[in-house]
Amino acid sequence: MSNNSFLTRRSTMIACAGFAMLMMPFATANAQSISDLEAAAKTEGQIVSLGMPDDWANWGEMWKAIMGKYGVTHADTDLSSAEQLAKFEAEGANASADICEVGLEFMPVAVKKGLSQSYKTKNWDKIPDWAKDKDGHWAFSYPGTIAFVINKNIKNPPRSFADLATGDYKVTLGEVGKRAAANAAVLAAAIALGGSETNLQPGLDLYAKLAKQNRLLTINPTVALMEKGEIQVGIVFDFNALSWRDVAGKEKWDVLIPSDGSVTTGYSTIINAFAKRPNIAKLTREFAFSDEGQAMFAKGYARPILIDGLNLSSEAAAHLLPSEQYRNAKPINPETWPGAAKKLGTMWQEQVASKM
Repeated sequence: MSNNSFLTRRSTMIACAGFAMLMMPFATANAQSISDLEAAAKTEGQIVSLGMPDDWANWGEMWKAIMGKYGVTHADTDLSSAEQLAKFEAEGANASADICEVGLEFMPVAVKKGLSQSYKTKNWDKIPDWAKDKDGHWAFSYPGTIAFVINKNIKNPPRSFADLATGDYKVTLGEVGKRAAANAAVLAAAIALGGSETNLQPGLDLYAKLAKQNRLLTINPTVALMEKGEIQVGIVFDFNALSWRDVAGKEKWDVLIPSDGSVTTGYSTIINAFAKRPNIAKLTREFAFSDEGQAMFAKGYARPILIDGLNLSSEAAAHLLPSEQYRNAKPINPETWPGAAKKLGTMWQEQVASKM
């Protein structure tokens, strides 16, 4: 089957699915008050997620709390942001999953393709404007800021993106164009070196230089690779860096936000427009923005989006970097970044991957 035929078939599927959804009775799906949502969720009995595994940002503890509170079971398949939305789109009205979690550049895609449904939590107004969709399709449960995780065996370890250019160690950021974290690592380098969402060239130039020096790895950074010693410097979100450091050994790894600049973006739940269990999906988002859920993110090393209003335990606070490290981290521009990110995969292949 040609690509055009496949896309046509998928488009037809979505169109038909959309019509089918219009014809469905929504007595249960439209429950909106918390008490109505809870009653409806208990009849749904299960929630199926994508890209929200137990070891990511403490979702494991979150799922246990949600299952206990609402009497449901849970299953997850860990996929990239692009893969999650592709599955939503391909399955349409035959949806197997109810909710997923994606990076910023994928959020407008979900909305544009009609794959998401709106739900504003009861404390929606407390979420910063830059971190939410005005219509309620997405909001950052927790921001992620690009950080370095650094093997302490390195001589002259980097403290900034500028430092990377003069080192002799291997660096990895993952699959640019496919993973939100890797894309953000390019943007962070660009911002640190004088660029922006609309001028990624300084970041691409830096990574191209590392590629020419045979210092840029093509692997996705993981804690397993850190433990094996295959990664010397990983450029990842702060919550991953901190949790992986503690698993791999604080005595072996440092974590810091680059001093010359970084970028703060985030992850949001996307409630499947075709979810068979929409009420428990909405309650999952509700729980993520509750004080209890926000504190759980902190325990999982993810800086809560509502951190200013939280009274965190000493245990949770110890899992976060000091606030002063974020002084040169810039919030991502949700208006310009998604468009720029669409082009990044091609630019990376032409300007960086071709040098490896």
